[in-house]
Amino acid sequence: MNWKESELKSCPATVYYVPNFITPEEEASILQAVSRTPKPKWTHLTNRRLINYGGIPHPKGMIAESIPAWLGRYVDRINALDVFDQDTKANHVLVNEYLPGQGIMPHLDGPLFYPTITTISCGSHTLLEYFEQSESESLDTSTLVRRRIASLLIEPRSLLVVKDDMYHRYLHAIQERDEDLIDDGVVNLSQLGSEVKLGELLHRETRVSLTIRHVPKTTKMKIKLF
Repeated sequence: MNWKESELKSCPATVYYVPNFITPEEEASILQAVSRTPKPKWTHLTNRRLINYGGIPHPKGMIAESIPAWLGRYVDRINALDVFDQDTKANHVLVNEYLPGQGIMPHLDGPLFYPTITTISCGSHTLLEYFEQSESESLDTSTLVRRRIASLLIEPRSLLVVKDDMYHRYLHAIQERDEDLIDDGVVNLSQLGSEVKLGELLHRETRVSLTIRHVPKTTKMKIKLF
């Protein structure tokens, strides 16, 4: 597949959105594998739970760990697309589980990762929102102001590739809600795998995302975290 033909021209550089990147059978297999993950492997946050595969990223270096075979096949598929530099391959997968009503605050992924992120979604849609953050000053106060620049409707089985300014400059977030209203800020309606109309209200179910990326700094030494 030529993923570069799927660039979203209606938002800042650079986002690619590929619907139906995996099959329904592959999606079911991923969800089943994730559901079998032993409870101690999960990290529980207030708004979701997650699993690190390949190691835990750290400023001093990630101690590289093996990625299980069921997940490795998708890492290999991403690597075959050459979304990173020629000699750079994905070595880390973050599995996030979002229940209806869960989300993630606006943030940047930061310098621990190579500045290209790929995400395969399973189980449910979500609405990924991007914001430009600026500082607003009055006579005696200074506040941060966030302006939404784009929303992306992320379908189950899709692939999202983000790089350039959309990685470095714009914060991304998923609002904590049970349903999403499709408005004119959603920039990828014409490139979806199914028909969704403006004004439609989509109800969330449990979503599992595989964020497949490259951690440049790795180490074989045990890291002291304190």
